[in-house]
Amino acid sequence: MGTIKVNNIRTFSYHGCLLEEGKIGSDYRVDLEIKTDLRKSAETDNLHDTVDYVQLNTIVVEEMAIRSHLLEHVAHRIITRIFAELPQVSRTKVLVSKLNPPIGGDVESVTIEMEEFRN
Repeated sequence: MGTIKVNNIRTFSYHGCLLEEGKIGSDYRVDLEIKTDLRKSAETDNLHDTVDYVQLNTIVVEEMAIRSHLLEHVAHRIITRIFAELPQVSRTKVLVSKLNPPIGGDVESVTIEMEEFRN
């Protein structure tokens, strides 16, 4: 087994419950970690024998472009797509952070973390 991490994927997206958030948008950060068997790719040195992190990044960027009220909803969509498109992934952990959230204080970010295992 092995781990692939894609860290600090930055997007400008329009998530949030407030109407204004859907209009003006905000900066987001996504961190992704997946578990998969890396033994074959370690031997063959072939991209087709592993999980391509370019595809992981693409999934995150595409799902972050779809407006949601809750970060949990976005994270769940990311996890669902990873399991649907990458059958070799056995576990996925996603952290979605809203940077400088509009919550009436000096807050760097709010983050939700979701982790799911393939059934």
